[in-house]
Amino acid sequence: MRTILGRLTSINVMKVVWACEELGLDYVREDVGGAFGGNRTPEYLAMNPNGLVPVLREDGFVLWESNTIVRYLGAANPSPLWPEAPRARALLERWMDWQISVLNAPMRVIFWTLVRTPVPERDMGALARAVGEAGSAWAILEGHFAANSFLAGEAFTLADIPAGCFAHRWFSLPIARPHLPAVQAWYERLLERPAYAQYVARPLE
Repeated sequence: MRTILGRLTSINVMKVVWACEELGLDYVREDVGGAFGGNRTPEYLAMNPNGLVPVLREDGFVLWESNTIVRYLGAANPSPLWPEAPRARALLERWMDWQISVLNAPMRVIFWTLVRTPVPERDMGALARAVGEAGSAWAILEGHFAANSFLAGEAFTLADIPAGCFAHRWFSLPIARPHLPAVQAWYERLLERPAYAQYVARPLE
């Protein structure tokens, strides 16, 4: 039995659900975290001491950290979405790490300011800085997509999942975005994927 613990409003849970759908894997998902709670119990903290979602539970095996879970699912379930050759796989993993090291921080500020923070409490200066930083990060992908349809080349792979989840937020939030037509075209290609449309391209909350 494969179980994903975490609410679907979490961008990190979205990554794992989307990966399972693309790989054609059976799973059940249980709402944990946020308004559902349950992520600070002793039982949950024994699985993930950070108290964050998601957690993957699979026949006694427990794993946390969303990008790591996506990597594991790809490695454990061979498909063209996750190549076996070390160099080919490294080209995917670099973009997954890039999402964490470059894209995550400014996108988190933008989302939390505009979606999770009451208007009187918003730090608009921090928001403006984050929008600028995120725009510079997305501009890196603009250059990449000048010669590639997806992050690993011409075909969709699991490399597209981490940044792809953030792309929906980038194009949905009420911010002034730089003109990045190649990134926009990539986002539109993702929207054509049924799992992305169903589990990621959701109203922001």
